[in-house]
Amino acid sequence: MSATLINTKVPDFSVQAYVNNNFKTVTQEELKGKWSIFFFYPADFTFVCPTELGDMADKYQAFQKMGVEIYSVSTDTHFVHKAWHDASDTIKKIKYPMLADPTGHLTRAFGVHIEEEGLAYRGTFLVNPEGLIKLAEINDNGIGRNADELMRKVQAAQFIAAHPNEVCPAKWTPGGDTLKPGLDLIGKI
Repeated sequence: MSATLINTKVPDFSVQAYVNNNFKTVTQEELKGKWSIFFFYPADFTFVCPTELGDMADKYQAFQKMGVEIYSVSTDTHFVHKAWHDASDTIKKIKYPMLADPTGHLTRAFGVHIEEEGLAYRGTFLVNPEGLIKLAEINDNGIGRNADELMRKVQAAQFIAAHPNEVCPAKWTPGGDTLKPGLDLIGKI
């Protein structure tokens, strides 16, 4: 087992992306000062992937209102991302950057690269405005993710960033009760 990525810095990177019918270069510099989600998936033109990316596309405006940028990442090239965008009604909805990682630099750095296949596991990582990873989840490729649950976790991370003396209990949602860790709570919950 490798060490956790929680509270580690996002590595330096420079990759091509397909976004808003254009190609652009995205680097770690773009992350500074905002929350970011890296949403790794195995490959374009597959089965579970478009359901997840479409779910994220449906929630993209809500994430942006929270000050969060989404970056989907696969080991496909930016050209393949464009072809998938042009071919699929679900993928056409995507407005967030689709990062291309054909060398596997990002998938390896985030610990989701499948060496024997050259693909990524379904990894989800939340990065704070200082560039530190605050959430790291990796699913096997047959298990799809849920943008609503991810949004709740982002809300919790943003809440505790703004309220460092509080923590969010299980099933916490915005406006819900939080906890203030202390000796008076031990054995009382």
